[in-house]
Amino acid sequence: MIRSCKFLLRPAGRQQAPLAQPLRDHCFLCDGAPQERRQACAHPSKTKIEYGDQSARLKEIRSFAPQRQGR
Repeated sequence: MIRSCKFLLRPAGRQQAPLAQPLRDHCFLCDGAPQERRQACAHPSKTKIEYGDQSARLKEIRSFAPQRQGR
């Protein structure tokens, strides 16, 4: 059985802005991965994109923004 925990985060006013950007970045990457796989399957070549391929490309994506490495 897989268990997960959820924590409610209630940041103070000045903490919201610094926390919002990493969340947007994460959502962008998480939403983009399934979309990329769907587009690859819909392509006439029926290319398959595996998790390992996408994970390897994340390193390339992060190298373009070294100031965001901690996120």
